[in-house]
Amino acid sequence: MEFQAKTGSKEGLVDITSEVQEMVSKSGVKDGLCVIYCPHTTAAVTVNEGADPDVQADMIKSLGDIVKDVGFEHSEGNSPAHVKSSLLGCSSTVLVAGGMLKLGAWQRIFLCEFDGPRKRKVWVSVVGQM
Repeated sequence: MEFQAKTGSKEGLVDITSEVQEMVSKSGVKDGLCVIYCPHTTAAVTVNEGADPDVQADMIKSLGDIVKDVGFEHSEGNSPAHVKSSLLGCSSTVLVAGGMLKLGAWQRIFLCEFDGPRKRKVWVSVVGQM
């Protein structure tokens, strides 16, 4: 299954939890695993707090502090985006129970954009017992 997420800025986190839950519901799986995968080299997927938007801003600032210009060889000018994507990873796995994503009270699933704004594909695979 696949959906598109539109990102609105050069860098930022987009909450995709509702879209992923919709895919889980469509799958008919009641208990199992949901893998959320982003097939882009300058974006990532993570699970983190969704209640306070300052957490998202802090993540972007912190990654910017970690990934410094080291005289990148890649000529497109988006090398920091590639590094940030690799640091966070292109996928996350979330448990499914009773047909629902099993997330903590404050947790949400985010598509992390590091080279936007763009339209990003997100692939979702749900496996388990119907």
